[in-house]
Parts: sequence; structure tokens; C-alpha cells
Amino acid sequence: MICPLANFEEIYKTEYGAVYQCSRKNCYWLDFQGATTAFNVRDFLFFKKRLDQIDVEKMLHNSSRTFDFEIIMPFRTERIFILTVSEILQLRAVLSGAKFMIELNSEVRRCLQSSPLLF
Repeated sequence: MICPLANFEEIYKTEYGAVYQCSRKNCYWLDFQGATTAFNVRDFLFFKKRLDQIDVEKMLHNSSRTFDFEIIMPFRTERIFILTVSEILQLRAVLSGAKFMIELNSEVRRCLQSSPLLF
């Protein structure tokens, strides 16, 4: 990845991309289309929300060339995403899976902390 001193943990991975957590910088790294992009937690969730708001059905039904792709510029990154409908769906799958795994991990930790281990 980017920083050789960082400790990356895979959060979620598909054939289209992956999300990793960096324990050193407390951020998430998105690996998509052969490039990596770092997000703090808030920006990661906002980026996912912005991607989920794209009206894919409208893009598919409109024959205008301006509806062939969507341009997204995440906060505090140098990356610009120019995405087709299929790429939007692929990226949504990666981000949704990652968000689910993050929430699942938080819930498991919460349950383990609130109930004593029974042996």
C-alpha cells in the first residue's frame, strides 16, 4: 500500500476492489480501479452516502451522453472518480460490504464488553 510502516487490515474485498483499515493513521483505504484513496471515518461514510444517492435508474433511462457517467470528488482527497453505471454498482458493493463489516465488528466488540465470558 502507501505507507510501509502502517498496519493494514482487510475490511472487505471483492473482485472489483477492497477496503482496508490503517491502524497507524486511523483511516480507511479504498482500493478501486487500480488506485488507492485514503479516507478518515467521517469522509468514508459521507462518500458512501454520496455514492448511494446517485440515481442509477435515471442514468440508464436517459439517452443523453451526460448521463453516461457520474463524477465524484471525495472530500480531502486528490482523487476524482469518473464512474459508469456498472462501476457505480461495483463500488457500491465494495463500500456496502465494508460498512457492514465495520458495523458488525463494532457490535461484536460491544457485546463482548457488556457480557462476561462464560466458561
